[in-house]
Amino acid sequence: MNALSKISHKYWSQLCLSVLLLVLAATAVVVGQSTNSSSAGISVAEMDRSIQPGDDFYRYANGEWLRKTEIPADRAGVSVFSQLDDVAKRRTVALIEDLVKSSPSNEGEKKIADLYRSYMDETGIEAKGLKPLQAEFAEINAIKGKRDLARALGSQLRADEDPLNYTNYHTANFLGLWSAPGFEDPDHYMAYLLQGGIELPDREYYLSDSQAMRSLREKYRAHVVTMLKLAQVPDAETRADRIIALEHAIAEKHWTLAENQEVRKANNAWKQADFTTKAPGIEWAEFFKAAGLQSAKVIMVWQPSAMSGEAALVASTPVETWKDWLTYHAVEDHADALPKSFADEHFAFFGKEVTGVQEQSSRQHRAIDEVNGLLGDEVGKLYASRYFPPESKARVQAMVANIVAAFHKRIDALPWMTAATKAQAHAKLSGLYVGIGYPETWKDYSKLEIKGDDLFGNELRSELFEYHRSIDRLGKAVDRREWCMTPQTVNAVNLPLQNALNFPAAILEPPFFDAKAPEVVNYGAIGSIIGHEVSHTFDSEGAAFDDKGRLRNWWTAADFQHFNAATAKLAEQYDQYHPFPDLSINGKQTLPENIADLGGVLAAYDAYRASLNGKQAPEQEGFSGDQQYFIAYAQSRHSKMRPAELRRRVMTDEHSPAEYRTDIVRNADAWYSSFPVHEGQKLYLSPDERVRIW
Repeated sequence: MNALSKISHKYWSQLCLSVLLLVLAATAVVVGQSTNSSSAGISVAEMDRSIQPGDDFYRYANGEWLRKTEIPADRAGVSVFSQLDDVAKRRTVALIEDLVKSSPSNEGEKKIADLYRSYMDETGIEAKGLKPLQAEFAEINAIKGKRDLARALGSQLRADEDPLNYTNYHTANFLGLWSAPGFEDPDHYMAYLLQGGIELPDREYYLSDSQAMRSLREKYRAHVVTMLKLAQVPDAETRADRIIALEHAIAEKHWTLAENQEVRKANNAWKQADFTTKAPGIEWAEFFKAAGLQSAKVIMVWQPSAMSGEAALVASTPVETWKDWLTYHAVEDHADALPKSFADEHFAFFGKEVTGVQEQSSRQHRAIDEVNGLLGDEVGKLYASRYFPPESKARVQAMVANIVAAFHKRIDALPWMTAATKAQAHAKLSGLYVGIGYPETWKDYSKLEIKGDDLFGNELRSELFEYHRSIDRLGKAVDRREWCMTPQTVNAVNLPLQNALNFPAAILEPPFFDAKAPEVVNYGAIGSIIGHEVSHTFDSEGAAFDDKGRLRNWWTAADFQHFNAATAKLAEQYDQYHPFPDLSINGKQTLPENIADLGGVLAAYDAYRASLNGKQAPEQEGFSGDQQYFIAYAQSRHSKMRPAELRRRVMTDEHSPAEYRTDIVRNADAWYSSFPVHEGQKLYLSPDERVRIW
């Protein structure tokens, strides 16, 4: 899904059980720029060998690529991952256009063609004008008091939430619903309610006092005014001020990204009666009835103080202000399904101002994103069948087995961990489900109605379809092999509540995985990604769950104390990095991903060395096997982003920027033995300063 065409919550959410995602540099927002993969090995031409590895390993490995690469006007950035995203998108375009031309009889394929047609029907969309909004506005205008408001807020609850989503986990709706395995009952799906209500990427966009954020808020106000005027809402200036003031008040109640990662604090099981006493201010019985949750005996509340704060705002804020807020969000969240002026204005702010992109992507590209977002598994069936051969699956499965085996050995070698904790860690690894390429069971879209001339209606019906799918399975048995990604997605994921990993077909391609490449390069690229996801099983969040996905402390007290001390040291290391003079990396916010990067690069290195069976890897242009491994790792992370997009990611992303993700190697002893890194160089850490976790 292209976050530039729809940067609102609807397109940032994954509509699945995804947690702890591996952000792939600028994958979610860029396509097009490719890297040199004509030779199956490291790209020496992309390096800058005038730089000392110990001073700046990222630019040593990628300096020429960074110097020569230009960011296209319709992109927030480019990266090695955008090559794969571009390949996947071209393939998907071809698949969908073939369906449109052939008028398929297969029901799923017909839905794909009709959804694509509805998005490309610009003439029909213009002719309808504001008519699609009329029903939405009528429902909002019918709100007369707080009871009606509670019903309205409940009726707009949607399954568009994931509290540990890598990109963003807030929803622009009042609250968000996540249907997932229970923290203490991982065998059954439970309802999680999560903070919501803001349209900007994160609470800090409302609360930060930096000049950049103050300026952006002024532009946001102008944008809200323009959107209301386009929708012919009277008194747009006054209403915009009320909307933004309400969103600011909501943002003050939100938990930070770092706070959201403390999963043990999210384990709050409330009965419905508890909401009235713990979060007074809204008529919860009406809310739950309208949301279809009246039968849910227990609901998990991820951010209890935010829940209480938002409920209090319902009581303290005039109904008319909430109606203004509902009106604006009804317009904003479906801008691409309205006349072109809405889509253009949405992009002018969320594209140009928030991410720095200068040109909107083509309607066709946005249509493909729409189809992938709403009918992803239907497209995925075609994609996997055509582009992911069995031999690729077998090769990757073998690599996964080697990396998991390496992780078992690393656990055995830990001098600080007791036998009891090691046994639990081994059980997690042994019980890990690893999905390669595509899911074993596809999502059933038979109940979703798609019309070839009704884009706005298709979006509303798709939202309701996903929502009903989520609430219909509450209390039912968990499918631990359920995927949250489609085969055409260039990404990978760890699902701790399922103790599972997903590696979609689209990421298992050159330059990450290349059958013609030396094994050392595959291990440095896709191997480090596999290791990253395996390592999430034991990061600061994943380590809270046992082999069944239950939130349980399986550590001895001393072992957990040592683990926390080591992870705190890594957080402190990343606190020292400053992508901007006025903005540093938040080491606690990025901690889970930094732990996974460290564990991933170490485990994949061990697996690569084991795969040699005592032999030496062939040299490439004078580089030893170990040097190729670390260079391949660094080159698999290269990325170039616009400043606005980089700033957004630093503020809202669990992942460190690519440069600093590469710098994780300064904690790996093997890196120091591979390159002439010595004391006094910028990246040098003495042995006792290097962070050692797994």
